[in-house]
Amino acid sequence: MELKPITREGIPAALQKAERYRFLNESSAAESICLDVLAIDPKNQEALISLLLSITDQFAEHMADGLRRAREVLPRLDDEYERLYYAGIICERRAHAQLHRGGLGSSQVATEWFREAMAWYEKAEKIRPAGNDEAILRWNTCARMLEQHERPRGHSEYEPALED
Repeated sequence: MELKPITREGIPAALQKAERYRFLNESSAAESICLDVLAIDPKNQEALISLLLSITDQFAEHMADGLRRAREVLPRLDDEYERLYYAGIICERRAHAQLHRGGLGSSQVATEWFREAMAWYEKAEKIRPAGNDEAILRWNTCARMLEQHERPRGHSEYEPALED
């Protein structure tokens, strides 16, 4: 089935609709809209960022494939700061998806993803535009998540009941 192209004039309204779909947790619809915009305007930065975020919104359902697809968008971003910042976003959202999925060892895996996100945010912080504290805010969020989910090495979840 051949997809129908949108018009160049319809791009701003399409991007607003994609944002609305993301807010409604319909990220696959938002992703589809972004792909339609990018078919007409392949370098549209707003569409690329929205596409990346739409893909990461779906990490809970499509973790491995989503990670690859989100990372494929990064080199298409024109701005170095945004490439670094959104590399951090990808890792942070991957960590959250891992925690949501749960299971044996998920906290340790999420910890590694949070640490990788923090490394990206530190790189972005060094070249951030004046007055832009987004990377710092995200780094702090990751640090707080690590405080909540990291257990000291050697800590056992099993604690025997004390007898009187």
